[in-house]
Amino acid sequence: MFSKALSAAVNGIDGYIVSVEADVSDGLPVFDLVGYLGSEVREARERVRISLKNSGYLLPAKRITVNLSPADLRKEGTAFDLPIAIAILTAFGHIPQENLLKTLFVGEMSLNGEINKVNGVLPVVYTAYKLGFTRCLVPMDNVKEGAVVSGIDVYGVKNLRDAVKFLNNDLILEPCYVRKEDIATYEEETDQLDFSDVTGQELAKRAMEIAACGMHNILMVGPPGAGKTMLAKRIPTIMPELSFEESLEISKIYSVTGMLNNNLSLIQKRPFRAPHHTITSAALAGGGRIPVPGEISLAHLGVLFLDELPEFNRNTIEILRQPLEENEVTIARLQGTYRYPADFMLVAAMNPCSCGHYPDRNKCNCSPNQVKRYLGKISRPLLDRIDICIETLQVNYKELNTHKPEETSESIRTRVKKAQDIQFNRYKEENFYFNSQLTPKTINKYCRLGSKEQKLLEKAFIKMNLSARAYHRILKVSRSIADLEGSDDIKENHLSEAICYRSLDKKYWDEA
Repeated sequence: MFSKALSAAVNGIDGYIVSVEADVSDGLPVFDLVGYLGSEVREARERVRISLKNSGYLLPAKRITVNLSPADLRKEGTAFDLPIAIAILTAFGHIPQENLLKTLFVGEMSLNGEINKVNGVLPVVYTAYKLGFTRCLVPMDNVKEGAVVSGIDVYGVKNLRDAVKFLNNDLILEPCYVRKEDIATYEEETDQLDFSDVTGQELAKRAMEIAACGMHNILMVGPPGAGKTMLAKRIPTIMPELSFEESLEISKIYSVTGMLNNNLSLIQKRPFRAPHHTITSAALAGGGRIPVPGEISLAHLGVLFLDELPEFNRNTIEILRQPLEENEVTIARLQGTYRYPADFMLVAAMNPCSCGHYPDRNKCNCSPNQVKRYLGKISRPLLDRIDICIETLQVNYKELNTHKPEETSESIRTRVKKAQDIQFNRYKEENFYFNSQLTPKTINKYCRLGSKEQKLLEKAFIKMNLSARAYHRILKVSRSIADLEGSDDIKENHLSEAICYRSLDKKYWDEA
């Protein structure tokens, strides 16, 4: 007898349907699994066979063949255990085939028949919803994660016997529903952070506001203890809140990596990822034998903070070049190509030399060659992809001892949100949202300059020996400055400020 149960797998962060077909026929008692399977899926043969036995379902001595289709896509992981078991039981007549219509199954099975948690349930359920399925059976530990998707019934099952009884209408289960306001979210240190904690550094705060407005990449250069890390950690507090669609997109990434659970079923705050400088290329960009997203993708729609940038392996940080331009990571493997979103805001911090005090020769003992070698760890192509470079100077005693109240993150976020609304309205006919995403073609459309502004930019381009990429990034930043001031046109003062944010790399990298 032939039967079919439907499941799903994840490629990148998107799901695709996998048809689990089972056929039972006379012949030598064999249990075969076919369909371009990874080792974990091939091992399902023993897990499922023993789970069925311990759940009270004895398999007659028949030839059992299970095919996972499409056969040209490699199947990895343990999430196919449950649909394989359901397909076999249906083929033996324990479950009517019509009871499986528009139902998707996913889950790993233990030897005693219990259904265990798996990764990637959120994108799987979302795919089922988009394709018109009416219900999903998932492990109980994943039920809240899947129930974030509205419009489809998500049932959590503890063991195989409960799943079979439910499909045979012998057991009543209630679908799980999760209201957005009831979803648990991050409870991190960043919840208590505020820009009012930062004393002084007015120039740096201004640059952070501009960067958050247009989602521009920013580099801070300054001596130790100047507040670079303190500033970086507070950037998410001035960024507008995530929309539900953005939360869902980020949560799909975290679901694939196994970082979601029933206590954290939807990411509602912008990610802030700060990997250590010893991180490997695969951990930063993603990869592995079974590819998973890296820190770049985990920072999607949030902040990726690289502290002590020159201490990172040069080959590792050079990986950032393509994601910074294309806003996605592509990982090619023999069995397929995986794409992960990587639309993040890069925030980097570094000392100007190995001791941290260059160009103050009263404190810095580094030779010119040592300074040049230290700064040379950051390549020009990577610097060109950073829109804003600022210097964070040491805060003096008077600034630290002042009792003047500092501006709060909430008031800064209000201005940022207003400027971003201007961008959303301007680019509503485009396929992007922020000034940092402007292409050379759209720059000519949205960043037109008057004659005075053109002369100023031409003078800066020649004097600073800018590249074409740096030229475009000055225009993008000046567009964001104009938006913060509510100006339709880019004025001289907007352009001058944007040029100042490109002068720091000349001071250090050209003069070192």
